[in-house]
Amino acid sequence: MGKLLDEPLIFERGSRGRAGWPIPQAMDPASVEPLPAELRREDDLSGLPEVSELEVLRHYLRLSQWNYSAATAMYPLGSCTMKYNPVVNEAVVRLPGFARLHPLVPDVLAQGTLELLAALETALKAVSGLDHIALQPAAGAQGELLGMLLVRAYHIDHGNARKRVLIPASAHGTNPASSALCGYTVTEVPMNARGLLEAEAVANLMTDDVAALMVTNPSTLGLFEEEIEKVAAAVHAKGGLVYMDGANMNALMGVARPGDMGVDVMQFNLHKTFSTPHGGGGPGAGPVAVRQSLAEYLPVPRLMRFGDRLAWEEEAPKSVGRLHGFYGNVGILVRAYAYIARLGGPGLEEATRLALLNANYLRARLRGTYHLPFETPSMHECVFSDRNFQDHHVTTLDIAKRLLDYGFYAPTIYFPLVVKGALMIEPTETESRETLDEFVEALLRIAEEARTDPDKVCNAPHETRWTRLDETRAARRPVLRWRPKPADRQEN
Repeated sequence: MGKLLDEPLIFERGSRGRAGWPIPQAMDPASVEPLPAELRREDDLSGLPEVSELEVLRHYLRLSQWNYSAATAMYPLGSCTMKYNPVVNEAVVRLPGFARLHPLVPDVLAQGTLELLAALETALKAVSGLDHIALQPAAGAQGELLGMLLVRAYHIDHGNARKRVLIPASAHGTNPASSALCGYTVTEVPMNARGLLEAEAVANLMTDDVAALMVTNPSTLGLFEEEIEKVAAAVHAKGGLVYMDGANMNALMGVARPGDMGVDVMQFNLHKTFSTPHGGGGPGAGPVAVRQSLAEYLPVPRLMRFGDRLAWEEEAPKSVGRLHGFYGNVGILVRAYAYIARLGGPGLEEATRLALLNANYLRARLRGTYHLPFETPSMHECVFSDRNFQDHHVTTLDIAKRLLDYGFYAPTIYFPLVVKGALMIEPTETESRETLDEFVEALLRIAEEARTDPDKVCNAPHETRWTRLDETRAARRPVLRWRPKPADRQEN
C-alpha cells in the first residue's frame, strides 16, 4: 500500500498573487465600482485561495485517496443500498444532447429527452404495477411528502380529510415526518415476535379517521411482510389508502410488484434501486407511482403525448401543485433509465435475486457468532446485534470501528431502532462471493478478538489515518471554521 500523504486546507497552500490559469484583464480596475462595505467580509475567511493548477490537482487527488467508496471497497450500509454506479451511466448523461439542454428550451426542441423520460415512466410503471408516475420529486423524502400530499388531496376531495396515519414500528424512519408535514398525527402499529406486521393489528387500529397506512416492504429489518395483501385489504375496508415506502425496492424489482400487493401510492429512491449517485446532499430523484384513483392530484407539469410529440402540460385543476423548479433532476433520471435499459426486465430480476442471495449468504455464515434477533428469512439485508459480546463490553460501535482496520466500511449501526445494538448489513447484488467471504472473515476475526482481546476492539481503529476520536468532544466543541496560522503567507 502506498503512503497516504498529509494535506493541509486549500487556504494553507499557495501564496499571494499565484494563479492556476492566466485571466486577461478585461477592464481597468479603477473603473470598477468597489463592493459596498456591508457586502465585504473582513474576517479570516475573506478572499479565495491563491494556488497553482498543480497545487489544486494534488490537493483534491490526495483528499480523494482518504475516502471510502463503492469503487474502492465493499460498502455494506444497510437500508441505504449503496449500489455500484456504473461508469457507462455517467458517459450517457454527459452526451451533449443531455448535458447542454437548457430547461427553458421549447418542448419541440427537446423531444429526445422527453422520449427518454416517457420511457422511464413506462419502466417504473412496469416495475411498480401502478398506473401513473410523477418524476418531479428531487429525493426519496420529497417523494414521500408528495405521496402523503396526494393522500390528503384524495380524502379532502372525497369530503373527509381524516386525521391519522398508521406506521409500523419497522417502517422507514422518515415516514412519521412526512405524515406530520401533511398535518397528520401518527399511530404506531406493533410488529409480532417474528418482526412482521399482522393484518389483525392493523384492522384493530383502522377507523374512519385514518387516512393511510405507511408501510415499508421489505421492512427496515430486511423482512418481507407476509400478510401485506391482507393488511392492504384491512386498510381499504375502512376507506384508507396504502402508501409503500419504496426505499427497499432492490429486493422486489422485477420479481414482485407493489401494485399487486394492494399498494395505492409509493415512491422510488432511484439512487438505491436504479444505481444513480448516492450521498453528498444530492441531487437526487424520488419518482412517485400511483393508482388511477390518485392520478388527477399529481403535480404539474405533467408529461403528455399529443399525436407524435411530447409536451409539458400545466393544466390540472385538482393537482397538488409544483414540487420542483422545472421538471425534476433530469440528469439523475437519465442515469436511472440508462441502468434500466442496459439490464432490461430479466436483468433487473437477476439483480434482485443476487441481492437476496448475497444477504442470506452473509446471514448464514455469521449466524451464531453474531446474534440474530429474528429467525424470519431475510430479503436484501440482514440485521444482527451486539448481544453476544456484551459480557466483554464490546459494542456495535467498536465492531464498526474495528472493521475499518480490515479495509471495510462499517455497516449501518444502531438502526433500526427496534433492535438494540443493531448491525445492519446490505451487500447489494454486485459483490462477488470472494468479497463476501473476506468481509465475513473480518467479522469472524473481530468476534474472536472481542472474546480474547476486547481492548483491541474497543480502541479501534488502529491502522487508519486517524485513530479513535473523542466523538463526545467533537459533538460539543466542533471546529467549524479555518483559522490562518499566525505567520502570514510568503509572497510568491
